[in-house]
Amino acid sequence: MIWYICIVGFLFGMLNSSTEKSLAYDIVWRKSPVGTLKVTKEHIDSKTYYTSSTNIEMKFIKTFKINYEYDVVYDNQILQTANVDINYNGNQHAQTQTQLKNGEYEVVKDGEVENTFKATVRYSTISMYFEEPLKLTRCYSEQEGGFNKIIPLGEHKYKKINARGKESIFTYKNGILEKAEIDGGIVSFDMVRKYN
Repeated sequence: MIWYICIVGFLFGMLNSSTEKSLAYDIVWRKSPVGTLKVTKEHIDSKTYYTSSTNIEMKFIKTFKINYEYDVVYDNQILQTANVDINYNGNQHAQTQTQLKNGEYEVVKDGEVENTFKATVRYSTISMYFEEPLKLTRCYSEQEGGFNKIIPLGEHKYKKINARGKESIFTYKNGILEKAEIDGGIVSFDMVRKYN
């Protein structure tokens, strides 16, 4: 009887096709850690759920507290929804939502529809943590609501160029993002993977 219960439990566990992977990064500015980024990818049946939370506190003329929250859902490897909230010193700074509706994406920034487009999104910036962009030339930016260019540099390094022309360098190890050098405009910083 106990073997029967164990086998049924094992089979039930196999039917629940949920897998989760989490990564963490230090945010480094001027060689000092100023924050953390935590990102999770979870597969449940045909859906993939990504969440990330970035908390930064740095002093540059004055103290800045910045929080980024991403919630992104793919179904059958196609982007369905993306929500990005950015808070600056405790106040809402920017909010971007992307949603697939009737075969078309609608991008809403700060409560206003900014644009719509029909291209299918299969890879976005949050994907870049978990999947090296092999043979890809662009990724969708959930924050900007548009596409960024990806240029392979060799040795598992890639340059990502955003809509404003800012260039960031992404370095991979075993298909997972190891380090990123981010050009944030006024402030540039590094993200370095943390290991337990």
